[in-house]
Amino acid sequence: MKKGVIVLLAMLLPAAAAQADERLDEAVREYREKLAEASPGELYVIMGEELFRARRGPKNSSLEACDFGLGPGVLKGAYAQLPRYFADSGRVEDLESRIATCMARLQGLPPQALPQRGFGDARMGDFLRLATYVAAQSNGMKLAPPLAHPKEIEAYRVGEILFYRRAGSHDFACATCHAVSGKRVRLQRLTNLADAKDAQRGFPTWPAYRPVAGDVHTMQLWLGACFQQTRYPELRFASETSIALQAYMAQHAAGGLIDVPGVKR
Repeated sequence: MKKGVIVLLAMLLPAAAAQADERLDEAVREYREKLAEASPGELYVIMGEELFRARRGPKNSSLEACDFGLGPGVLKGAYAQLPRYFADSGRVEDLESRIATCMARLQGLPPQALPQRGFGDARMGDFLRLATYVAAQSNGMKLAPPLAHPKEIEAYRVGEILFYRRAGSHDFACATCHAVSGKRVRLQRLTNLADAKDAQRGFPTWPAYRPVAGDVHTMQLWLGACFQQTRYPELRFASETSIALQAYMAQHAAGGLIDVPGVKR
């Protein structure tokens, strides 16, 4: 009799766990949908536009002539094609590093005025607002980062190596959490960036508002936070490491619709 009860429980428990998992997913979806209706992240779009058009820096200039890859001042669709190679800087750049390039060249801001760390740097404030505004101009468009220039291909390959490389005191890799389906951290299901459909749903929704932080975070900031939590060496702002990882992940998410600011945990 006892053996029969044990067998019955063994059969029922997985089904009960699956149902609980589904209910949790539904609760998280409802929470995000309600928050998205009046997301504080929308304020970042408004504030970002003000910063974008404001004349600042030693050159008293705005960022309106910044070229994000489609020509000076063209924002519509530009974020959908990042990261990409830029001939004027001679490197592959993501959204934040491109903003930094334009701030230095158009506004004359010195290096010390720009963020140095990928996470926990007070100078990130303007970048979060500017990045959210620029990214939002591509809403509804498909993510289509180029992979043609040798440096774009190199960044992709380096990003792939970094994504799967185990390191740090905990012997973690990005793939430890983000190459397996069904994993959770603090109730939130993690995006499987190795799966195209899952990556298409998750990657194009950054920058995103995070209620736990009361702030909008960009993909680069999220990577910096991950590095910190997994006890990796500190991720430098606009570093080749952060850009290479984004180049790799963006290719897996290609075809996903841009929808920012998203809502995360």
